[in-house]
Amino acid sequence: MNLTIQPEGQVMLLGRPASQGRWLLIPLGMVILLCLGSVYSWSLFRTPLEQELGMGATESLMPFTVVLVFYAALMPVTGFYLPRLGTRLTTAIGGIIVGLGYVLSSFANQVGGLVVSYGIIGGTGIGIVYGVPILVVSRWFPDKKGLAVGLTIVGFGLSPLITAPLANHLIETYTVRPTLRLLGIAMMVIIVALSFTMKLPPKAWQPQPVLAQPAFASAPHHPTSLFRNRSFYGLWICYVIGTLVGLSAIGISSSVGEELIGIHPAVAASSMSLFAVFNGISRPLFGWLSDRFKPHYVAIFSYTISFVACLLMIQARSGQIGTYLLSFCLFWFCLGGWLAMAPTITLRFFAPDRYAQNYGIVFTAYGVGALIGTLVTGRTRDLFGSYNHVFVPLALLTILGMVAAGTLLRRGTGKDGW
Repeated sequence: MNLTIQPEGQVMLLGRPASQGRWLLIPLGMVILLCLGSVYSWSLFRTPLEQELGMGATESLMPFTVVLVFYAALMPVTGFYLPRLGTRLTTAIGGIIVGLGYVLSSFANQVGGLVVSYGIIGGTGIGIVYGVPILVVSRWFPDKKGLAVGLTIVGFGLSPLITAPLANHLIETYTVRPTLRLLGIAMMVIIVALSFTMKLPPKAWQPQPVLAQPAFASAPHHPTSLFRNRSFYGLWICYVIGTLVGLSAIGISSSVGEELIGIHPAVAASSMSLFAVFNGISRPLFGWLSDRFKPHYVAIFSYTISFVACLLMIQARSGQIGTYLLSFCLFWFCLGGWLAMAPTITLRFFAPDRYAQNYGIVFTAYGVGALIGTLVTGRTRDLFGSYNHVFVPLALLTILGMVAAGTLLRRGTGKDGW
């Protein structure tokens, strides 16, 4: 057992007093999310599979699109079953499913098989596991939820820095299908092994000494109905806009660099590592900010950064590599920030005891943002023939996000927040 209660009442976690042992849960959660974040390395599998199976670019993108949709769709479902199954069993089940998705992908002989294995099965496993480390660390860190959550999800954001070079090396050494099998088995073993550490604290547990809460900490009263609360709709709309802008930019990062700026494909690909660093470091930063400032201020700050990045890219021309790198560092930075802000704001606005269910519902905004973002960028590029014009609707969306944050992203008043 990794959690024990001594006769004198002291809670022990991972062999240490809980106030110390809880810090070990952050790197353990990071490793779990790092495994899940390998899904963003699909582009490395995509090219060899296109050549082997004779797929077009649109077909080869389908498994990745489907994995994002199922990843987002399973979050609310898992939230409602998590209290019954428990955090450890849920993590183990999800780890087995996501690993199985990778293994089955290695045997697929057509795009439909990849959609089912990598997209549906893999996405289901990710959706089951993703919220568990976030829930666990948020319960063990009632005094600094935003920072703890932000640090934990760094694993997902920085995953491409580790898993992409690893996958690329394995593909060069063993080819693509054995690589999918090896990664699937490795993820299955790692996640199942770490699932035994994903244990919630005893009820009413507090770190000793209890630290002073932030000035804007959650009030004792929480709305009884999520859907009757204005704050929920404000958070959901802001999350859609934040992820839509961020995922739209991320999806065309390399293409913009090659077509609009005119950089070499190898340079465009290597710049992804730089962008991933900004995506990772923003998560603990925005989590920390969300602990200390009112959420609508933090959201407006994020939208302002994205707006500046859009303006830079609207004016960008061939050869302006510095403008390109700065702009996309900011886009990736803000997307990572939203993936820390949204769970932290959910914890502050709504009942922490129902966090798994509540954040599962809030997270559907991520799926909506991903789908709309793909359609907006692709359609705009086709209509106007240049990626410059893609950033005009994105800039307008950031302005809409500022308005929504300023008017809706506030704790509601009155019955159930209305």
